[in-house]
Amino acid sequence: MLLNSDGSTPIYVQIAEWIENEILNGNLETDDKVFSQYKLADMFTINPATAAKGLNLLYEENILYNKRGLGKFVSSEAMKIILEKRKNQKLKGLLAEAAMEAERLQVSDEELVRMLKEIMNEKKEE
Repeated sequence: MLLNSDGSTPIYVQIAEWIENEILNGNLETDDKVFSQYKLADMFTINPATAAKGLNLLYEENILYNKRGLGKFVSSEAMKIILEKRKNQKLKGLLAEAAMEAERLQVSDEELVRMLKEIMNEKKEE
């Protein structure tokens, strides 16, 4: 993954999202040890403090838990927390933007739903 240092999303949030994606994709499972702040710093060529901030964000959200002296690990509730968070924040935000644009373009509710269904069917066929 490449970090976008020019974007509006802070690097530490991008690190947290990358770890979340690793969990969602099944690359990190419950009780798996997560990369240390120093390993993440090396992987992404960033300051270890920035990597630590991303890890701590996930810890505060109960996606990761601490084992004193051993590092951070994936919690048993991580998948559920990430799915709920992404549905309520990211997905709803994207749908709100789409709804506003549809309104500007005078697209009916039915047409918008049909378009969404078409896109979802195309994704299933890939």
